[in-house]
Amino acid sequence: MEIDGFRGRLITADHPDYHSARAVWNGAVDRRPRLIARCTGTADVAAAVRFARNHDLEIAVRGGGHNVAGTAVCDDGIVVDLSAMRAVWVDPAGRTARVKGGALWGDVDHETQAHGLATTGGIVGHTGVAGLTLGGGIGFLMRAHGLTVDNLLAAEVVTAEGSIVQASADEHPDLFWALRGGGGNFGIVASFTFRLCPLG
Repeated sequence: MEIDGFRGRLITADHPDYHSARAVWNGAVDRRPRLIARCTGTADVAAAVRFARNHDLEIAVRGGGHNVAGTAVCDDGIVVDLSAMRAVWVDPAGRTARVKGGALWGDVDHETQAHGLATTGGIVGHTGVAGLTLGGGIGFLMRAHGLTVDNLLAAEVVTAEGSIVQASADEHPDLFWALRGGGGNFGIVASFTFRLCPLG
């Protein structure tokens, strides 16, 4: 099986990594997708979404894999797996961090704390950035700095059509509002940009 424009790994039921790739943190979830598309970047996410649309496949999105409800995996559809996309870039002068959609909060903390900076993140380091952020995001710094989503400055989103857009207060503000708690399912966030605050 091939996906046009996709450079990541495609994992089907006959692949030796299939069972570990379909597993999520909640071991009670036992779903069997037709295909797992392990993305290496935003272009792979867009290619996987277009493939799913063209083949009428249900899409599930796996970020950090910590999803308790199990919606990060589906039966007989495609899992757009961001778990290999864990990079974090910190701008110490601008006090911002750009975080890929498969990153865990431990990844963010590791990079931001090297600069004496942080943002409201998860209580435990193995929580996924995407799920926590898009769900609001409570953490140790929230009393002083608000929820995780309050510190979200921008998001790179792959829409349901497979287009790549930037959502912020200035670009696609309606989509940015929706991602920050407006409700609904509007696409896949491939990366997040957060405001950082000094530690201490």
